[in-house]
Amino acid sequence: MRGIPVEIVRKNIRNLHLGVYPPNGRVRFAFPLHLNDEAVRLAVISRLAWIHRQQESFERQDRQSEREMVNGESHYIAGRRYRLAVVEADTPPAVRIRNNTTLELQVRPSSSRGFREVVLARWYRARIRSQVPELLAKWEPVAGVTVAEWGIKRMKTRWGTCNANARRIWLNLELAKKPPSCLEYILVHEMIHLRERHHNERFRQLMDSVMPQWRVWRDVLNRAPLAHEDWNY
Repeated sequence: MRGIPVEIVRKNIRNLHLGVYPPNGRVRFAFPLHLNDEAVRLAVISRLAWIHRQQESFERQDRQSEREMVNGESHYIAGRRYRLAVVEADTPPAVRIRNNTTLELQVRPSSSRGFREVVLARWYRARIRSQVPELLAKWEPVAGVTVAEWGIKRMKTRWGTCNANARRIWLNLELAKKPPSCLEYILVHEMIHLRERHHNERFRQLMDSVMPQWRVWRDVLNRAPLAHEDWNY
């Protein structure tokens, strides 16, 4: 469509859904089954300006090169950049922050890059897991919902997702690298989806009522550096 590849999906849904996904602005448009091809074409054309703005935003966003897990590399924790220091020792692996500037990764001698990544990912996961219970206790009464279950996983196109029927929320592991306000925003975002599934006016009104500054946190998240990924869809 005017030089922009668009993935068109027809589903048994009531409203159309448009998504532009990192890192390169892949466009996916889901349409209700009852719309004909001409209606689909016009709907895409009417949103081209918005699609261009989203893609340009991704192009401007900083990207990290692939991490080699070696001394001196930059790694992010809660929005701050740290230098990696790899300490080889014949002891169980461990991760710690040292002097507010250094991320120390302790691993056995000759450990592989893949193993080092696993150790660091487990540490990131533990950080999020320690923060979420307090955030849920804070926001469940405000949002008017109860989260039955939540988890953390790596996701390539979403910061969070939820299953409204099961009242289950998933958070992206990458949020451990972003400012704390970003984790809080995404959690509240998904909690509000338990009340309103779509990004419509009601959803925005609910977000405004429970977290008036949510657009600020959203913009902070959108400006944060993107991790390197082997982005295959």
